[in-house]
Amino acid sequence: MDFPPVQPKPPSGLGLGSSDAKIAYPPGVKEITDKITNDEVVKRLKMVVKTFMDMDQDSEDEKQQYLPLALHLASEFFLRNPNKDVRLLVACCLADIFRIYAPEAPYTSHDKLKDIFLFITRQLKGLEDTKSPQFNRYFYLLENLAWVKSYNICFELEDCNEIFIQLFRTLFSVINNSHNKKVQMHMLDLMSSIIMEGDGVTQELLDSILINLIPAHKNLNKQAFDLAKVLLKRTVQIIEASIANFFNQVLVLGRSSVSDLSEHVFDLIQELFAIDPHLLLSVMPQLEFKLKSNDGEERLAVVRLLAKLFGSKDSDLATQNRPLWQCFLGRFNDIHVPVRLESVKFASHCLMNHPDLAKDLTEYLKVRSHDPEEAIRHDVIVTIITAGKRDLSLVNDQLLGFVRERTLDKRWRVRKEAMMGLAQLYKKYCLHAEAGREAAEKVSWIKDKLLHIYYQNSIDDKLLVEKIFAQYLVPHNLETEERMKCLYYLYASLDPNAVKALNEMWKCQNLLRSHVRELLDLHKQPASEANSSAMFGKLMTIAKNLPDPGKAQDFVKKFNQVLGDDEKLRSQLELLISPTCSCKQADVCVREIARKLANPKQPTNPFLEMVKFLLERIAPVHIDSEAISALVKLMNKSIEGTADDEEEGVSPDTAIRAGLELLKVLSFTHPTSFHSAETYESLLQCLRMEDDKVAEAAIQIFRNTGHKIETDLPQIRSTLIPILHQKAKRGTPHQAKQAVHCIHAIFTNKEVQLAQIFEPLSRSLNADVPEQLITPLVSLGHISMLAPDQFASPMKSVVANFIVKDLLMNDRSTGEKNGKLWSPDEEVSPEVLAKVQAIKLLVRWLLGMKNNQSKSANSTLRLLSAMLVSEGDLTEQKRISKSDMSRLRLAAGSAIMKLAQEPCYHEIITPEQFQLCALVINDECYQVRQIFAQKLHKALVKLLLPLEYMAIFALCAKDPVKERRAHARQCLLKNISIRREYIKQNPMATEKLLSLLPEYVVPYMIHLLAHDPDFTKPQDVDQLRDIKECLWFMLEVLMTKNENNSHAFMKKMAENIKLTRDAQSPDEPKTNEKLYTVCDVALCVINSKSALCNADSPKDPVLPTKFFTQPEKDFCNDRSYISEETRVLLLTGKPKPAGVLGAVNKPLSATGRKPYVRSTGTEPGSNANANSELNPSTGNRSREPNSETSETGVSENEENPVRIISVIPGKVEPVKNKVKRNSFKKGGDDGQIKTGSSFCKN
Repeated sequence: MDFPPVQPKPPSGLGLGSSDAKIAYPPGVKEITDKITNDEVVKRLKMVVKTFMDMDQDSEDEKQQYLPLALHLASEFFLRNPNKDVRLLVACCLADIFRIYAPEAPYTSHDKLKDIFLFITRQLKGLEDTKSPQFNRYFYLLENLAWVKSYNICFELEDCNEIFIQLFRTLFSVINNSHNKKVQMHMLDLMSSIIMEGDGVTQELLDSILINLIPAHKNLNKQAFDLAKVLLKRTVQIIEASIANFFNQVLVLGRSSVSDLSEHVFDLIQELFAIDPHLLLSVMPQLEFKLKSNDGEERLAVVRLLAKLFGSKDSDLATQNRPLWQCFLGRFNDIHVPVRLESVKFASHCLMNHPDLAKDLTEYLKVRSHDPEEAIRHDVIVTIITAGKRDLSLVNDQLLGFVRERTLDKRWRVRKEAMMGLAQLYKKYCLHAEAGREAAEKVSWIKDKLLHIYYQNSIDDKLLVEKIFAQYLVPHNLETEERMKCLYYLYASLDPNAVKALNEMWKCQNLLRSHVRELLDLHKQPASEANSSAMFGKLMTIAKNLPDPGKAQDFVKKFNQVLGDDEKLRSQLELLISPTCSCKQADVCVREIARKLANPKQPTNPFLEMVKFLLERIAPVHIDSEAISALVKLMNKSIEGTADDEEEGVSPDTAIRAGLELLKVLSFTHPTSFHSAETYESLLQCLRMEDDKVAEAAIQIFRNTGHKIETDLPQIRSTLIPILHQKAKRGTPHQAKQAVHCIHAIFTNKEVQLAQIFEPLSRSLNADVPEQLITPLVSLGHISMLAPDQFASPMKSVVANFIVKDLLMNDRSTGEKNGKLWSPDEEVSPEVLAKVQAIKLLVRWLLGMKNNQSKSANSTLRLLSAMLVSEGDLTEQKRISKSDMSRLRLAAGSAIMKLAQEPCYHEIITPEQFQLCALVINDECYQVRQIFAQKLHKALVKLLLPLEYMAIFALCAKDPVKERRAHARQCLLKNISIRREYIKQNPMATEKLLSLLPEYVVPYMIHLLAHDPDFTKPQDVDQLRDIKECLWFMLEVLMTKNENNSHAFMKKMAENIKLTRDAQSPDEPKTNEKLYTVCDVALCVINSKSALCNADSPKDPVLPTKFFTQPEKDFCNDRSYISEETRVLLLTGKPKPAGVLGAVNKPLSATGRKPYVRSTGTEPGSNANANSELNPSTGNRSREPNSETSETGVSENEENPVRIISVIPGKVEPVKNKVKRNSFKKGGDDGQIKTGSSFCKN
C-alpha cells in the first residue's frame, strides 16, 4: 500500500500542538500521561496497540475518533521515552496508524515526520535478538512497514536521504544467521521499494549498501553481504546508473573524496561482477582506461581485478567485451614486472575455467616464457603444469612446448620447475594412464626429454634426472614385478639418445659406488701419509658428484671422519654398496644411516641432506637379483608371445631386442645379480634366436657376468661353449668379437678353446670368397690381440702370406663406377669389407704384441701410409670404386690413429705418417671426415692419444660444412677442459705436462700446418690467410682464459721454434722458411688477440725433439717472415677472393689427401647452386665465396650424409636470453640454454 506525497493541511486543522482536541482512548484504557508508572504505560499501550491492529482503513468513525490519540502518540513523551518496551509499542502503533490513515498521513509537519521515521528506524534494531520475548512485536513492526511501504512518504522530505541511510544501515547491521527468510524478505521489500520508487540513489545511500561487499565487512557479517547481494540483483536496472557514476568519479575523474569506499573500488567491482555483470555495464570501459594508466601500481591493481573477473568459472566477460579482453592481454607485455607476473598467474585459472581462451593466451605465454625475469618464466611453467595436471586437454602441444624449452633455462629454479612439472604429467597420464591412451601419447615425449637433460654439465641437472627417474619414470616404491615391467617397456620405447643417457646415468651411479667402495677399503688400511693423500683425492672425487661441490667437500670430509669413528656405520655403508645388496636392504640401510646422522635439535641439517644425496645416488633402489629375474621372465613372455607388448605400444621384436640391450647394460653395473641358472637358461634361449642383435647382446651379458659359470653352473658351461665356437666361426662380425672375448673372460682353459677356433679359421681363409672372410678375420684379430703369447707367431705367417700379399695387394672385383664418394654399408662390396677387417686385424695383432722387435709395425705403417697416398687404391689398377676407396682411406687413417695409442708404436710413427693420418680429417668425403673426427675425439677425450693428435682439429677450419667445424670446436673445448681438469685433480700429472698441458699442442699445430700440402708458397697471402684461419681455430679456444699466463707461454713457444730447425728436413731451406712463416703468423695472431701475451712466460717451454732440432748456440733468427702489409691483410679480415678451402682442391702429389670435388648447399649470400651437378672428372674447382655446406642440406657425396651422434655429449654453453623487440619497453634475456649435442637443440 503506497502513501501519496504529503499534502500540507490548513492551520485550523488538528495538529500536534493542539490541546483543544480531547483524546479518546479505546474502551478500558485510561489516559496515558507521564504521571503514571512505566509498567502502567506499557499495560495501557498494549491495549492501544491491539485496538490499532484490529482497525482497517474502512473504519472511518474510528479513524476520526482516534485521530487525537494518533497525534498524541507522536509527542515527545513517547518518541523520547527511555523505556524500551514503551518505544516498541509506540512504534507498532505508529506503523499501524500509517497503515490505517493511508493514503493521508495524520502528521503534517515535515520535521515531525522525520522524527517519527527516525524513531521507528531506531526501534528496528530490536530485530537483532531473535530470542528476545519482544521479537514478534519487532517482526510485526517490520512486516507492517514493508507491506505498507510506509517509508515512501518520506520522498517529499528535504532530508529524506538521512532517514533512508539510517534505515539501510540499521537493517544491514541487525541481519544475522538466526533470522528466517521472512525477515530477509521484508527487509528486501522495504529497501527495494525505496530504491525502485525514488528519483535515484545518492552516493551515501549507495555506500550503505556497497560497504557490505567489502571483504572485511563481508567476513564479519555474511548475512549482510547476502542481503546486499539480493538487493542489488533486485534493483539492478535502477541502481546501475548510480554505480556507474560512482566508479566514473573515482576511476576516470580521480575524485576519491566522493566516497569513503573509493579505496575499495576494485574489491567492489569484483563483488558486483559476481553478483550481476549488468551492474557494471558502464564501468568496464572505465577499466580499459585504467589498464593504460601511467602508474604501474594502478595497472597492477586493475590487472588483479580483471584477472578475477575474466578467470571466474561462469564469467563470459572475455567474449562479451572483446576490446577489454584484448587490452588486458596486452598487459602480459607490460614494462612493470609485477603486472606481467600477475598476468601469468591469471593464465592458470583462465586455462582451467575457460579452455576456449587457450588460443588467445598461448602467444602471450610464449613471449613470457622467454621473459628476462626468472620469476615470470617460473610462473609460466607453474601455470601450464597446474592446468595440465587438472586436465591435459586444457593445455595444447604449444604450451607444453614452452615447458619443454624451459628445461634448458639458464636458471636452476626454472629448469627444476619445468623438469618436475613434466615428470608429474608423465606419471599421471603415462604411468597411471588417468586419461586414456590418447593423453598418454600426447605426453609420451616427456620421458625422452627428461633423460636428455642428463647430458647437461650441471650436477644439479643430473641429480634431478636421477631423482625423477626413481620417483616418476620408474617409481622405486613399486613391487619388483611392477617396477621391472615399467622399466622394461620404458626402455623399449625410449629414443636412442635417451637410452644413452639412461645408460650413462647407471654408469655414473656405478662409478660413484666404486669410489665409495674404494674409500671404505682405504679405511681398512693402516694410517699413513700415502693413505691420507689417497683418501683426500677420493673424497674430492666424491664431492664432485654432489650438488654444490664446494660445500660438499666439507660435508664429505665430515662424513669420512664419522665413518672412521663409527664401525657400525661403515658396515651399513659396506652392505649398501655390496653387489649382493637387495633393494629392500638398501632402503633399510639408507634409513638407518640417516637416523644415525640425524640431529633432533637441528631441524634443517645441511650435512644430513648432503649425505642423503650421496646415499640416494649409490643405493641400488631398482636393480637386484630379484629384479633381474623379473626382467628375464618378462623377456621370456615376449619371446613366447604371451606378454602385453602390443598393449604397451611396443612390438614383440622391439621388446625382446630392447630387453636384451637393457640386460646388457645392467650386466656392466650389476653383474652379480645375473648369477642364476634360470637367468642363464633364458639367455641361452636368446642365443639361439635368429635376431643377430639379440644373440650379440646375450653373448656380451655372458661375457660380463659369467665369471662363476665354470665352477657353479657346469651344465650352462657345457651348453654355452659350442654356441660360442659356432658364433666365433660363422656368426656376424659383432657376434664373433663378443664370442672370442666371452671365452677369454669366463673360461680357465681359454687357450685350448681359442686354439680350437684359431686353427680351423686360419687354414680355411680364401680370398676368392670375400663374403665368408669377414667373420673369420674378426675372430682371428681378436684372438691374436687377447692371447698374443700363444698366437702372435702363427699369425705372422697369416699376415704376410694371406692378409697383405693375397688380400690387400689384390683387387679381384671391379667396383661400381657411379661417382659416389660414399655408399651405405649394405652396398659396400664384400671384398672391400674384408679388406677393412684385414686392416683392423693387422692393428689388433700389433696391439696384442705391444713390441716392434720383428719390425712388423714399421711394415704395417708403411702399408697404411701407401694406402693413404694412393687414396685407398693400393694396387693403383683403377678397379676400385670411389666409395670403396673412401672406406679404405678411413680404415687406414683410423688404423694409424689406433696404433698411436700404444706408446711403443707411437714412437715409430714418423712425422710424415702422422701428417698423412691428420689429412684424413680434410678428406673429400664428408662421411670420412665425420667418422674420423669422432674417432679422434673419442680417443683424445679418454687421454688415449698423444697430445699431438689434438693438433689435427686445427685442419677442421678448412671444412666446408659449418656443422663439422662446430663439432670440431666442441671437441676441442671438451678435450682442453678434460686435460686441465685432469692436471688439477692429479698432482702427479705435473711430471707429464708435455703430454697433458693443452697449450703444448701449439708446436705440433705449427709443424703440422707448415707441412700442409696446400701451403706451397710462404709469401702467398691467400695461403697465409688459410694458415691463419687454422691457427685461430685452435688458438681461439686455448686463449679463452689466460690461466697461469698461458698467452705468454704460447707466444714463447712460437718464438722458440724460430730458434730451431724442422727435424723432418733440417737442411731444407724452404721447409724451414715455411715453419718460421707459420710461427710468425701464429705470433701475429697471439699479439693481436691478447694484451697479456707480452708478460714473462712462467716457464721455459720444452719443444718435442721429434719435430724440432735442438736450438744451436750461435743461431739467431730475428727475421720477420711476413711483411707488414701481409700482417695488416691477415688481421683486417678483408673479403678473400676464395673461401678457406680455396687451396684444398689442389691435387696432392705425396700426401694422399683427395681434393674436394664439390661443395653443395649454401648460406645466404652464396652464389653456389645447391642442386647443381658437378662431374667428379671435371678436375679441381675452387669453393664459392662465403659458401657453406649444411649438414642437413644436399650432401656433397650425392646422397644424404650419415649422421653419427657422438656418445660424448656436446659442450653446453649458456646463451643470453632473447626477447622479442616489441614485447615490452625494456628488453632482457629469455633464460635459454642451448647445447651442442644434436638431441638437445631447441
